[in-house]
Amino acid sequence: MAAPATAEPATAIGDLPDVILSNIFALVRDTRSRNSLSLVCHKYLALERSTRSSLTLRGNIRDLYQIPMGFRRVTDLDLSLISPWGTDLLTASSVDPYLVGVAHRLRVAFPLVTSLTVYARSYLTLQMLLPLWPDLSHVKLVRWHQRPQSPLGADFDTLFTNCSSLKSFDLSSFYYYTEDLPPVLQAYPKISAALTRLDLLTVSFSEGFKSHEIRVIATACSNLRELLVACTFDPRYIDFVGDQALLDIATNCPNLTLLHLADTSSLSYARIDSEEDGFSTEDAGITREALVEVFSRLTMLEELVLDVCRNVRESGSALEVLSSKCKKLRTLKLGHFHGIVMAIEFHLDGLALCHGLTSLCIKNSADLTDMGLIEIGRGCPSLMKFQVQACKNITWMGMRTLTSLCRWTLVDISISRCTNLGAAASLRSLDPLRDRLQRLHVDCVWEGLEDCEKQEEAGWHFDLNEAIDEDTGRQAKRLKYSSDQDAVDEDSYSHSNGNGILSKSWDKLRYLSLWIGVGELLTPLPVAGLEDCPSLEEIRIRVEGDCRGRHKPTVAALGLSTLVRYPALRKMLLDCGDAIGYALTAPSGQMDLSLWERFFLNGIGNLSLDELDYWPPQDRDVNHRSLSLPAVGLLAECLTLRKLFIHGTAHEHFMNFLLRIPNLRDVQLREDYYPAPENDMSTEMREDSCCRFEDSLNRRPILD
Repeated sequence: MAAPATAEPATAIGDLPDVILSNIFALVRDTRSRNSLSLVCHKYLALERSTRSSLTLRGNIRDLYQIPMGFRRVTDLDLSLISPWGTDLLTASSVDPYLVGVAHRLRVAFPLVTSLTVYARSYLTLQMLLPLWPDLSHVKLVRWHQRPQSPLGADFDTLFTNCSSLKSFDLSSFYYYTEDLPPVLQAYPKISAALTRLDLLTVSFSEGFKSHEIRVIATACSNLRELLVACTFDPRYIDFVGDQALLDIATNCPNLTLLHLADTSSLSYARIDSEEDGFSTEDAGITREALVEVFSRLTMLEELVLDVCRNVRESGSALEVLSSKCKKLRTLKLGHFHGIVMAIEFHLDGLALCHGLTSLCIKNSADLTDMGLIEIGRGCPSLMKFQVQACKNITWMGMRTLTSLCRWTLVDISISRCTNLGAAASLRSLDPLRDRLQRLHVDCVWEGLEDCEKQEEAGWHFDLNEAIDEDTGRQAKRLKYSSDQDAVDEDSYSHSNGNGILSKSWDKLRYLSLWIGVGELLTPLPVAGLEDCPSLEEIRIRVEGDCRGRHKPTVAALGLSTLVRYPALRKMLLDCGDAIGYALTAPSGQMDLSLWERFFLNGIGNLSLDELDYWPPQDRDVNHRSLSLPAVGLLAECLTLRKLFIHGTAHEHFMNFLLRIPNLRDVQLREDYYPAPENDMSTEMREDSCCRFEDSLNRRPILD
């Protein structure tokens, strides 16, 4: 009998050449996936370490002597999240003998760093760290504590002295004075001229950069390609930003591909509603003639943001120049621009002529109507992302027509603060995108739910003619029978169930953002239209309002248990940071923040979350943002949590409740709000308290 033929061994991924495997590993971005790959074998470990270019260190500053030495190829290093939050590296190293050589150990562990993010509570931290990496090309500074009493520009002078190769500078999370920066830029002309990116969108500013400061910045940094600045557009201030400042930027920085100018009030997360007619009380000092001149000079623009928080009237003609001069423009955000489209007859004008846009945000446009939305949908067929905020004259019909016209490209929609677009109306307007939308923001405003329920019983039918006012029937007819490029093809609604009734499932929705006012409930969310989201992985809920003086809610919970219906949900960001109330004692008959936290968090233990970011409500009068006992008890019921980030402080004995979560491996207290407490109260988490809790957390056995 002949011997059986031996089977050839199967080819495995490990048989690929190392060069190909390295390219495959380099394409894996998820940190946990990379860590899993490194555990397979020594070869995979070496390949993973050699292809990792970005690393964020989290842990305690006292343990820096245990820095891993295997990540020698890292070029992007983030040291800003080392706890306790805001601890000065130099101060710690002078106290703890184990940390004397921490700076040199960082240099040995990460010799190739060219991009650095660091929490710099004082310029002394920069004096210690920056000389370690003389080839730094990108630096991001983080500081939420108040600016120390140091010489003017000391932080930036230290930076420019030690970083002669600097190309990119990010101050978006760094508290400083506007007058700190311009003199330093003038004192180091070569470094300033070499900068290609400058991010000055600092959210903690009460007043932004003035016109003369922007002139100095633009003159010193003439080769910038990306400029982001928080400005003072209010004409009531001396030296406010107006025509001249815009012209200075366009004249001195002609190579800009990204320009982001925003009023400081627009950087606040708090909702500020405009006047009843939709216009602000003041006009901006920006004219159409100046805008035309600026757009004519900045022909390389790819992304433009102008959020001035003051009226810019009759801007349509200037936007036509923008469309003709800036052919590469792909992202546009306009705040308080009026007259952006005329919507007269069937001709495209104004903003609708920016045919190449893939991302568009319109804020506080008082005269934008449904016909304007339709014109934008016809003129911008490549939109992938569309945001509309505080536009009071648009309805679900205009939004539904726009989403129909851009159905094949739109994957990201945000509808916020629009008077006629509550949750039910917003979701109804997005019916044509149910099978394609990936990211969504809506406000939990429940007006119109009764009509929604009636239409749910009958089934929602889509008819384009419903989306146009009767007065514009002639235009609707022309729109319906126009060229194939502009018309809405009935076959595009293949996600209907065959009888004209649209499917209720949001098949591809992976990210959902919700705004809800204090005292409102999440429970109507399924009735409004978000009943079935099988792929939803991440949700962000932002609660805002004044808890003081409000009556006790009639139910015990916000309604987080409603989210159990989303089986893939694993990550939540619950932001109650703009819910303000009484931290410790409330007047008779009113609730303090501990009872409100119980209301917000009730039911969170029913969700199978892996990650949770939580911003506790605050008492602004005493700058108090801390976890209460009910909050910690409810968070301890989230038995599936692996990561918990608390953006505030907590008592040490409260934090011990969290040790009951079996697989919890990463807990951080982040005081990333301004001003961060200079000296935590004696009963709050301090450096020693953090150390004890982290020791207890690390001693527990974790299965994976």
